[in-house]
Amino acid sequence: MEIQRHRISRFMHQVYHLYLDGFRSMTIGKTLWTVILIKLFIIFAVLKLFFFPNYIHEQSQKGEEASFVSSQILNRAK
Repeated sequence: MEIQRHRISRFMHQVYHLYLDGFRSMTIGKTLWTVILIKLFIIFAVLKLFFFPNYIHEQSQKGEEASFVSSQILNRAK
């Protein structure tokens, strides 16, 4: 059991260093990752604020969110 744990630990260590060395040697890749992270921020933060309002919070009473959701699901299933 101890040998298997050591092999897994060693493998994870090697994988970590593989990715670390790969990211260090990138030139244009760093710019691409920056663009990807900016896009993800726009998608998840900005669009959520403007296009996905908190409908449950607006339509239900405080503390009654679970019953509101269950009633909506049951009403739509009919």
